[in-house]
Amino acid sequence: MSVRISAMSVLPPVRRDRVIAQLPQCFRKEAAIHTKNDFNNKVKTACQEQRTGTVGRFKISKVIVVGDLAVGKTCLINRFCKDTFDKNYKATIGVDFEMERFEVLGVPFSLQLWDTAGQERFKCIASTYYRGAQVVIIVFDVNDIASLGHARQWLEDALKENDPTAVQLFLVGTKKDLSSPAQYSQIEQDALKLANEIQAEYWAVSSLTGENVREFFFRVASLAFETNVLAELEKSGSRQIGDVVRINSNSNSLYAASKKKQSNCCQ
Repeated sequence: MSVRISAMSVLPPVRRDRVIAQLPQCFRKEAAIHTKNDFNNKVKTACQEQRTGTVGRFKISKVIVVGDLAVGKTCLINRFCKDTFDKNYKATIGVDFEMERFEVLGVPFSLQLWDTAGQERFKCIASTYYRGAQVVIIVFDVNDIASLGHARQWLEDALKENDPTAVQLFLVGTKKDLSSPAQYSQIEQDALKLANEIQAEYWAVSSLTGENVREFFFRVASLAFETNVLAELEKSGSRQIGDVVRINSNSNSLYAASKKKQSNCCQ
């Protein structure tokens, strides 16, 4: 089934605090995907010349957020999308997602943030939604070294459904507010080492206080946008940046797909 989505009817106008005019800087240069201080010149030129498709069409990057149970994946997404924090949250069952709309260099752009379950029994449901991701965010708790140790397995699971060369990786440490400077410094060294080994960009955040959360997601949106624009520019000149998005599915709904998978492998 192919569904044609109208940006005008589905998505609200871009909020003023979601406008990105300059490339947000990285958290640590020791582990950064993009070490330049500005957007690629080809990207800036394309946006300035308005070679970005027709009004009402939009571009989406699919982002999957993975990691152990209770590391704070849902809290991280909710802090950015809803500016809320609930310490008594319920664990995600299967998957959930939020759509966050931006304007980058004057061009509409959206992140589809998929929040996946960390429990082993829901892994098979979540993994069915990994496919087609442009960004993988691996989340760990900076106060739990074991959750950092499991990052490689989460990455491996995500890359089974995607082309490793076409995915941008981020390694994010949460709950920074609960860690003492000495404790954090120690785990950061391990995290930076891992980030370099898996070629991911490292960030540390606090969903409770909001520290670095906005900056992180702006960074994700900007790098994903740049990658999309460059990919479009490399394609045939007959196509323009901003083509409509088609979602292909063999099921009538995400819920139906989840239930089908759950009955087969998640007892």
